[in-house]
Amino acid sequence: MFQNMQITTQPLFYLFLAVSLLLSLGYVWGKRRNTRIHLSSFNAVVAVLKPKDQSFTNIGGLTGYHANLIPKKNKIIRRVDLTLTLLPRQSWLYLPFSLLLTHSDKLYSTLLFGKKIKPDFKEGHLIEQKFSRTTQGKIDNPESFNTEEILWGQRMYLLMTKDEYLKNAYKDLMNRIPDPLTLKHIAIVPQESKAYFFLVPKIGVVRDIFDILFSWISMTVERSSQEAGTE
Repeated sequence: MFQNMQITTQPLFYLFLAVSLLLSLGYVWGKRRNTRIHLSSFNAVVAVLKPKDQSFTNIGGLTGYHANLIPKKNKIIRRVDLTLTLLPRQSWLYLPFSLLLTHSDKLYSTLLFGKKIKPDFKEGHLIEQKFSRTTQGKIDNPESFNTEEILWGQRMYLLMTKDEYLKNAYKDLMNRIPDPLTLKHIAIVPQESKAYFFLVPKIGVVRDIFDILFSWISMTVERSSQEAGTE
């Protein structure tokens, strides 16, 4: 008994207590931070869409969430799917490895077109040049696109299109959003009847970017469909 009590006088014991306390505080901080980012992101999208139907799913404890939202009175976009992945801020032991592997939080938005909507243009991308070099930013058959390097805000992007319609539409978007902030990639893929974009979900940023992108994609697709006589 007295030998065991001697453990409490060893420096390693106090180091163990300090580390345990630090990890516990880190868990509380990380949980609150991730919850705040999660709620801020999804609430921002809901505020823009005002959906008539919605469902939310937890796919990874404090680090993964998914949502399906049906926009109200929108014949161009019939559904919006969101996938949010967060850094494991609640686990300070794993967080450094996650930072090396995934680098940041991620919000993926997929917009599915109405079944009768057939845009009359081809696939196109506007992607941050640095992000395009990563595995997640890989685009199939990049040689099939007309690619232009273009400065957007303070970063270089690649404008990858196959026709003038979407090329001009993307440039119009850049005028609407002078600074892309945390926006990494925007794509419209008519042959799959969808568009998608990826951004880092900083608090206070998601609503403004999502609002403009949702309106721009809806307008771009609607105008092309009207010209093609398919709406």
